[in-house]
Amino acid sequence: MNSDILNTEEAARYVRLGKPTIERFRLTGEGPKYLKLGGAVRYRRCDLDAWLESRLTRSTSETGSNGRSSHRG
Repeated sequence: MNSDILNTEEAARYVRLGKPTIERFRLTGEGPKYLKLGGAVRYRRCDLDAWLESRLTRSTSETGSNGRSSHRG
C-alpha cells in the first residue's frame, strides 16, 4: 500500500483531528481535497499538507466570527 494515500481515519490522525470532524469538513467543503475510489474515500498526504498550510494564520484578528480564517490562499 502506498503510504502517501490515507483513509479517513489515517488522514484525521495525520492532521490531529477526530474522524467525525474530517468527515464533516468533507461534507461542507471546508476540508482537504480527497479522492473517491469506487466507494472508498482516500486522501493524499500532499493534499493534507497543502490544506494545513492554507489554514495558517498569524493572529486571531485573521479569523472571522465563525472561527475560520478570513484569508483564502
